[in-house]
Amino acid sequence: MIHGADDIEPAFQALKTRADALYVAVDQLMVANRTSILTSALDARMPTIFSTRDFVKGGALMSYGPSYAERFRHAADYVDKILHGTKPGDLPVDQPTKFELVIDLTTANALGLTVPPSLIAHADEVIE
Repeated sequence: MIHGADDIEPAFQALKTRADALYVAVDQLMVANRTSILTSALDARMPTIFSTRDFVKGGALMSYGPSYAERFRHAADYVDKILHGTKPGDLPVDQPTKFELVIDLTTANALGLTVPPSLIAHADEVIE
């Protein structure tokens, strides 16, 4: 368990012999320590998957999660409805409908991984 920045490197070292890959749940601690997490993951040769594309842009293997651009556009629709008189309590709770898959082939190559062509074909973005 990672409670602070000092826990990141020891956590990766402990996982190195116990896991083949890692899904990292994104929270503010993870965002604030993105570089340290990505460096530790690459040093441990551990493929990492996140829910936001920002981590892939920094060197993670892949991300799969809701499209935040789409979520922000949808939030603007809610604001517009509220500004035109709709009561917030009358608006339905909404779930994401668009998800994005981003794959970094440079990281895959650095880790000695081959990404199946079928997965690449489904990706919204492939970084080479």
